[in-house]
Formats: sequence, structure tokens, C-alpha cells
Amino acid sequence: MYALSLTAELAGVTNLRPNDTPENPFHYTFKVQCTSCREVHPNPVTVSRFDTNEMSGSRGEANFVWKCKNCKRESSASIKAAPTPYEQAEPARAQNVLEFDCRGLEFTEFIPEGEWLADGIESNSKFEAIDLTEGEWFDYDEKAGEETVAEC
Repeated sequence: MYALSLTAELAGVTNLRPNDTPENPFHYTFKVQCTSCREVHPNPVTVSRFDTNEMSGSRGEANFVWKCKNCKRESSASIKAAPTPYEQAEPARAQNVLEFDCRGLEFTEFIPEGEWLADGIESNSKFEAIDLTEGEWFDYDEKAGEETVAEC
């Protein structure tokens, strides 16, 4: 079992999470490595918990199936449950937001592409379309009268 662990400095917001619903699936982007030959895929790959792919030999389905070009082994990964919101903490600490069952591969780097959501701590304001690709996001909570920040 592998987990996507996130550490974020949050100010004015909590419950940072990917916008991941059946109507709007989030595509988690990773760099992937084969655990057999240690070959790293040259391009980032995406995994959605709402997509399923058949594994060869009718061994079932997984959210992500990959055949290593170097050793030709097939590997798979499945997301175990919906993402867990990252809660604001002082000081910032690592929190698991997603769990995977990986067979024959490792996700070596998470690339936070896609739309994220958060809630205002004092105001319960809803923040949508948060972009963390640059590692940080800034906004202003009108109800609370304060700046909001997420730095990952």
C-alpha cells in the first residue's frame, strides 16, 4: 500500500482537496518507476479513480495499468478510496490524502495539476479552481476579511 502524503502551509483555509467527483474526475499526475528493473517512464502519467483498465490475463481491473518498455512487465495501481481533505495544522505536517494499491510500480513524484478546493476556516467560504501547479495559491476571503494561502 502506498499513500500520497501532502505537506502544506495553509492560512485562512482548511480541507484542501482535489475536486474529484464522478461528474468532474480529478486526474492525479505522477512520475512512475518500474519496481522490477527500476526504469522510470519518460513522461508523467495520470490516474483517475473513476477509470478502470483491464489487466492482461483477465486478472481483474485497476485504475492504472502500465507495461514497462524496458522489462515488458505489466504493473498496476488502484486508488483505494476518495481523497481525504488536508486539514490546516500549525506547524504544517505531512498528511495522507490518497491511498493506492500498487503492484510492480512506484509513483516517485506527484505533480499537483488539476483543480483543488478549500474551505475558509472562519467563514466557511468555498474556494474553487485552486491551481497548485506553481506550488502556491493566494486569494482573499471577503467574509473573513483576510488573505488565504496554500503553499505545498
